[in-house]
Amino acid sequence: SKLEYGAIRGMLDSLEDPYTRFMEPKSFKSMQEERHGAFGGIGIQIGMRDKHLAVISPMEDTPAYKAGLRAGDHIMEVDGKSTKDMAIEEAVTLIRGPKGSKVTLTIGREGAKEPLKISIVRDNIVTKAVKTKDLQGNIGYIRLTSFMSESADTEMRKALEKYKNSKGLILDLRSNPGGLLPNAVNIGSMFIKSGPIVQIVDREGNREKLNATGRTVVPANKPMVVLVDGGSASASEILAGALQDTKRAKLVGTKTFGKGLVQTVHALEGGAGVAITTNKYLTSGGHDINKKGIVPDVVIEFPQPAKTDKPEDLPTLDEMIDQGKDVQLEKAKEILGQMMSKK
Repeated sequence: SKLEYGAIRGMLDSLEDPYTRFMEPKSFKSMQEERHGAFGGIGIQIGMRDKHLAVISPMEDTPAYKAGLRAGDHIMEVDGKSTKDMAIEEAVTLIRGPKGSKVTLTIGREGAKEPLKISIVRDNIVTKAVKTKDLQGNIGYIRLTSFMSESADTEMRKALEKYKNSKGLILDLRSNPGGLLPNAVNIGSMFIKSGPIVQIVDREGNREKLNATGRTVVPANKPMVVLVDGGSASASEILAGALQDTKRAKLVGTKTFGKGLVQTVHALEGGAGVAITTNKYLTSGGHDINKKGIVPDVVIEFPQPAKTDKPEDLPTLDEMIDQGKDVQLEKAKEILGQMMSKK
């Protein structure tokens, strides 16, 4: 099996595509567990950026999030083992583990003079895809943290039903690393009545439009603002792009990650699997955002966290929201207020 696995890895590596990858049985099982909403680890989505293993996004309320890991952090070592030329699935296997065990990551961070060593205690990661909060002025706030869970569209539909009588909506896609393509189409269809949610391009250049399902939940005239940042990737960019292209919502925040590729997962004998990039996607309006990202309608930077030896002591996003210190959300509320006054 070592020879077989090595041969498969070699073939896939020759494609020079960081998202096409082989997964040994343990890694493949971990990926399937994530789709079902629970796994043991620290709670980060990782990928390749500039040929380095990087954090795409820490998942909210997880050990990684509380330890202060950020989107864009370069993972240099895992428990002292260099990640140079390391496959994504190998890194995932090293980082995940049973609740209560510890993993130490060596992190390269933009602006930091030297690498950071961050020790994190693993926990059982249960991915609740949707959070809600009632804001003043009868505004509904919905934070979608992942598209990976098979229940994400169901959770979103319930949240939207909760705010069906609100005057406006704020959808927060910040630090959402994406997930399943069908979830992006189904959730996009809750806001957009007809037309494409995303366009898929195969290797021959043929385009296929994945259209709205017709199962809208939110009235077309309800004012809406979407928050995005550098941790908004993949399915998040599909949804944000569709809402921007159709002028259904205003985007506020910073440029998104820029992952415009689609992987198809295949199970192999013996419990292993492969994820192969089979398509490129364009936004509903036909824009290619791979390695480019989506620029929001209103760009507003989030202040860098204060320097501290204990990142876990920094306030959580929920605390910043409650204290009125989330500058991106405050700007979104201001813009939404203007939209509601014109309605």
